[in-house]
Amino acid sequence: MTTLDQIAGKIIKEQEFIVGPIAWNEAKKVRGIRVIDSNTHTVTIENGDAKEVINKLVSQYERLFGRASHEVCRDAVANIITELPLTDVPSSLAPQA
Repeated sequence: MTTLDQIAGKIIKEQEFIVGPIAWNEAKKVRGIRVIDSNTHTVTIENGDAKEVINKLVSQYERLFGRASHEVCRDAVANIITELPLTDVPSSLAPQA
């Protein structure tokens, strides 16, 4: 499991705390996300640029639940993002200047 797979799983898990199981249904709609096990929050990113798939996941939640959900995504993975080189961070999760 890659770091970006972990980021996707963490984002979905945090959204699940807020909106319930619908978070998993919405994640499954994002091309490139494959849910392995929703009980263990295990997902994999397939077919394409992993950073762009994460951006699409964040956008999917934001489109449905508003700007606050974008912040939930960013907060959920803040500790993981700090360990990545800035070039590896999806633009939707990048630190704001």
